[in-house]
Amino acid sequence: MDENLIKSIIYSQFDQRIGPTAVVWLPQELSYEVRNLVSLKTIQVLGGEGGKVPESLAFIPFPSINLKGLVKFFEIEDFHSRGGSIDSSLTILFNESDDLVFYKYIKDFEAILNELAKKILQLEKKKSNKKKILGVISKFNQKMVDLLNKLRASEISIDESAEFPVETEEESTLSHQKYKLIVCGDPSVGKTSTILRFTDNAFRRTYIPTIGVNLSNKTIQYKDFKVSFVLWDIAGQSKFQKMRSTFYRGADGLILVFDLTSLESFQNIPKWYKDVKNHLKKELPGLILGNKNDLVAQRQVEKIQGKNLAEELNLDYFETSALTGDNIHESFFKMAELLEGRKKQSTSSIKKKKTISTKKSVKRRSRKSLEKNQ
Repeated sequence: MDENLIKSIIYSQFDQRIGPTAVVWLPQELSYEVRNLVSLKTIQVLGGEGGKVPESLAFIPFPSINLKGLVKFFEIEDFHSRGGSIDSSLTILFNESDDLVFYKYIKDFEAILNELAKKILQLEKKKSNKKKILGVISKFNQKMVDLLNKLRASEISIDESAEFPVETEEESTLSHQKYKLIVCGDPSVGKTSTILRFTDNAFRRTYIPTIGVNLSNKTIQYKDFKVSFVLWDIAGQSKFQKMRSTFYRGADGLILVFDLTSLESFQNIPKWYKDVKNHLKKELPGLILGNKNDLVAQRQVEKIQGKNLAEELNLDYFETSALTGDNIHESFFKMAELLEGRKKQSTSSIKKKKTISTKKSVKRRSRKSLEKNQ
């Protein structure tokens, strides 16, 4: 198994006698508790759909074991079963922190999972034993690992070549600005996924779990400027509270993220804003992002509520989806606009102060000259 990404693969069915159950799984030493949890939750999803099997893959969280699942649902024809078919699922378990890898490359995984489901259907039709099904799933696992390694190598290769880009004559004349952005919000609202969707880099990142900060960077061209963002994704857990003031220092901008399906995470946004402001003793230009706007049916916060809060805190508001990429890039371009706008204001203010200071100095010299002549 790929130790960093795929944690386990579980093939489940609904058994009329004992209910949802795991039929085949990898690794073989996987605990009964995990197998049972995954089987129960995935098969229940099918039961709740009134007999309709979703064609697309689904992402299902398993917070009690800190994992997520990429799930393929299908039915096995069986005239002896109620309804003439058996509800079945294939689940790939992975760490929550790696979710963007699976979001980003879902089309690649979809083709392989569809192929695996067809092979299992063929084996079930032939009444093949579990050992043969396990062999097919083992081959599938290796295929997934090979694909992930290929994608990882491709991303890292692109990223490394970007570290020493060949600039065109036009690009070399552009002004280059660098800004530190701090990204805050409750745990599990999608801060990391949002950042990684923007940087388009699912594999390569620097995470320091012991101190609770994830560092990423991205350079964009905004008007006549090249703008580099250094993104500090700050852990939302309370155990990192004492360290946050250190991470806030030197910040140029602020991004506050909440989950549109969690009213509590929205209600905590003012607390995050106050925490940053109290530590830095100043207000930062920034955004509020209402994430997970793809989960329409589960929404708990209306757009007008988000807009009103943003206006109250003097911030801009966007509703985003780290899953689909909706409004992700637009929000960061807005951040560039806000930072460049503030910089111009600051430069103009400094020039104005210098002009006033110069005029006062000239007046003082003129007054002294007149007094001397008199």
